[in-house]
Amino acid sequence: MLHKTAALRSKSLYLKHVVYYSSAKSSRIIAIRREDQSVWERRAPFSPSNVNRLVRQGVKVIVQPSNRRAYPMQSYISAGAIVREDISEASVILGVKQTPIDLLIPNKTYCFFSHTIKAQEANMPMLDAILKKNIRLIDYEKLMDDSGNRVVAFGKYAGVAGMVNILHGIGLRLLALGHHTPFMHIGPSHNYRNSSMARQAIRDAGYEVSLGMMPKSLGPITFVFTGSGNVSQGSQEIFQELPHEYVPPEMLQKVAEHGSPNKIYGCEVRRRHHLERKNGGGYDAQEYDEHPERYISTFAQKIAPYTSVLVNCIYWAVGSPKLLTIPDAKHLLLPSHTPWLPKSIGAPALPHRMLAICDISADPGGSIEFMNECTTIDTPFCLYDADRNKDTKSFKGPGVLVCSIDNMPTQLPREATDFFGDLLYPYAEDIMKSDATKPLEEHNFSPVVQGAIITSNGKLTPPFEYINELRMANTRSRHKVEGNDQQAPILILGSGLVSAPVVEYLSRDKNIAITIASAVKEEADALAERYGVSSEYLDAKNESALRALTSRARVVVSLLPYDLHGDVARACLDSGAHMVTASYVRPEVQELHKAAKDAGITLLNEVGLDPGIDHLLALECIHDIQNHGGRIDSFVSYCGGLPAPEFSDNALRYKFSWNPRGVLLNTISAAKYLSKGQIVEVLSGGELMSVARELNFLPGFAFEGFPNRDSTKYSALYGIEDAHTMFRGTIRYKGFAENMIAMQLFGLVDPNPHPSLHPDGPKITWRQFACELLGLMDSSIFYENLRTRLQERIGASEAQSLESLGLLSDVEIVKCGTPLDTVSHYLSKRLQLGKDETDLVVLRHELGVTWSDGKRERREVTMTVRGDPTKHTAMAWTVGLPTGIAAKMVLDGEIQERGVVLPFAPVVYKSLLSRLRSDGITAKETTTPLN
Repeated sequence: MLHKTAALRSKSLYLKHVVYYSSAKSSRIIAIRREDQSVWERRAPFSPSNVNRLVRQGVKVIVQPSNRRAYPMQSYISAGAIVREDISEASVILGVKQTPIDLLIPNKTYCFFSHTIKAQEANMPMLDAILKKNIRLIDYEKLMDDSGNRVVAFGKYAGVAGMVNILHGIGLRLLALGHHTPFMHIGPSHNYRNSSMARQAIRDAGYEVSLGMMPKSLGPITFVFTGSGNVSQGSQEIFQELPHEYVPPEMLQKVAEHGSPNKIYGCEVRRRHHLERKNGGGYDAQEYDEHPERYISTFAQKIAPYTSVLVNCIYWAVGSPKLLTIPDAKHLLLPSHTPWLPKSIGAPALPHRMLAICDISADPGGSIEFMNECTTIDTPFCLYDADRNKDTKSFKGPGVLVCSIDNMPTQLPREATDFFGDLLYPYAEDIMKSDATKPLEEHNFSPVVQGAIITSNGKLTPPFEYINELRMANTRSRHKVEGNDQQAPILILGSGLVSAPVVEYLSRDKNIAITIASAVKEEADALAERYGVSSEYLDAKNESALRALTSRARVVVSLLPYDLHGDVARACLDSGAHMVTASYVRPEVQELHKAAKDAGITLLNEVGLDPGIDHLLALECIHDIQNHGGRIDSFVSYCGGLPAPEFSDNALRYKFSWNPRGVLLNTISAAKYLSKGQIVEVLSGGELMSVARELNFLPGFAFEGFPNRDSTKYSALYGIEDAHTMFRGTIRYKGFAENMIAMQLFGLVDPNPHPSLHPDGPKITWRQFACELLGLMDSSIFYENLRTRLQERIGASEAQSLESLGLLSDVEIVKCGTPLDTVSHYLSKRLQLGKDETDLVVLRHELGVTWSDGKRERREVTMTVRGDPTKHTAMAWTVGLPTGIAAKMVLDGEIQERGVVLPFAPVVYKSLLSRLRSDGITAKETTTPLN
């Protein structure tokens, strides 16, 4: 009886325990959500084996169905998971990447890589939704131990996948350069079922390398790995499948000069190898962690010149020295003349030592400055060249092959999931304590989990309240606030000579946020530092990058080459930003008039010098005459930028103060004007220079002038349709046209491609090219005979002029494809204004006037502006200042006209002229009676 009673008591206790245990189990429900951030995303936070361990611990695991996930649904079902679409029962929801806003379930705990801890702008709407929906966010990136090391990451498999990818890319790149190598048989990471299969392909390639199957003309191949963390370890594991030898950084030059082609050399670079104090040298790890701004990197000088493949695995923080800057890349990617690049008969040599960069860190604008956007699994590679061009469509062009995929681990999704899940599992029990409906203070999380909680109970947790400050700082950089009036910034595209006066004028108003964006980052940085504004790198041909920048501005000032204005205008239209340019209206911009008008956008053009100030002075004079009863019978205008007379010391009597190509192209352009009631057309191709005529309006100067573009359309635009003459022209010093004709006859201003000037063709000197243009087969002809043949072609004095410009010299040509572009580049360097030299801008209007009483007169408007060597050239000042003034007027709402706009309204040109005069740009007006 006692035995039976004890048994009943034991059974009762057991049942109580089962009830308690079941209750505990029911409160431990987690869900694994479906990944939808990318079509390539196949990872999961837990593998089926991890799920099975959780289920055996009494955890209910719900898995959202997905046919893309690396492990099939049946594997999770077999592990004990429940597969269903509705995951709202779970208190903790785990994913890998960001969650779409509309799929966030209120009052839950979410775990994923949120990419919000740097206040990343793209993810701020998601963060706002998380706060609004009372979600507790745990970010894997902040799960850290006591030493600040991440305890949960995919890093190793980023390194594995990245290394496989770059070996695949190198095979394609070398083949495009003319070399079949063993790397050709290595595929991209996602082509392999797992990394073991990839490793076998790499071992096979390595066997061929050891047998001497790498072309000798390539020289020794060196892989440099930056950092020593999980990413670097993963990439080096793959590297070690090749026949290899590790060397310290100081031996890289010796390897480049004497290494064996039957193995691949590796080098692991740590901070101490390339970081030095700016003052005094040396490296101290603790000091660097506390004051990275005190250090510079010598990587570009000491390591990069001997690197074939850079595998970048380091984390870069703002303010730290960059591994490679844009100028560093330009230097490294120039054609190499180093002796350790051997040349074999019939085998092409490499253009420079650096073949490829695998930027596994994938931090745009970070340690590798020119890597300003990631590549993708769809388009994994791009070629970046010394001129900052990016090509994603070919492996053949100049430059270095770059792979910078930001989600590389998903190319090996099963192993990445296993690896990540095993790291995350020890913290699962702690994470499952979370109840987002209860205050954070009621929980007892471990320090690791507690430190990764970004939001809780509708607020940022104290360690992450700085995100609000970062957001406000980002907002201030986009929107300067004065009172209650929020003012968006001005974006200036281009950093050439004309940009400085624009920035100078706009920066006078401290309530304007200014950003300079340019492909020449060092120029933009210098301007930004000079005027206390910000700068960014921009390849204007990259539509997405252009649109991203314009979307953050209210007004965009385009100082880019005129053929890019259409792209800028379209980006502005899409972004809701106004645009201002100093250039003539392009047809592709004019086509946007209705769309811009409907969208309430102003596309203001022709507010520079010519076109620009010439319009303003013409309209002021015309309207004054008309308002007093006069009639305009004729309008003749000339404008030009020239070196000051004392510096016109060359055959062309000219030095370049703006786009050299534009100057030369204009000499072969067509022109059209109205003369005494007759339309005169000058055909393109060289006829323009033959109609140049002497100008005597300033007798102290030897000027000549020729027509500029189509003048006839300005009769209507200026409101003088009854005028019998409408002429707009360009001013040069006498002798310019004569020598340009000689250059045209010689074939140097031809805009069509010339085979000898192809950038990838053999080297050629100006003398050799002159022989080709003269039809001489033998370029070794005596110099005197070459000169004689040139004289026979173009005349003695003209030949002497070309000779004086160095166009018969033995100087090697920088080939730009066409004679026009090549000569433009050459003359832009040879005929530059010197440091202490000045230039001159001259503008002249002559208007024939008939008054109501029959009297006639000539009204003359003359403007001369001389440059200041300590500030700006005259050309930069007279183009940039009115452009800056116009941009400010658009920003301030002084210009309300929408669509494609010219500065012809009195409210516009009068304000512009008034402000120009305040800054010292004035014109003299005189009147000469004619009867």
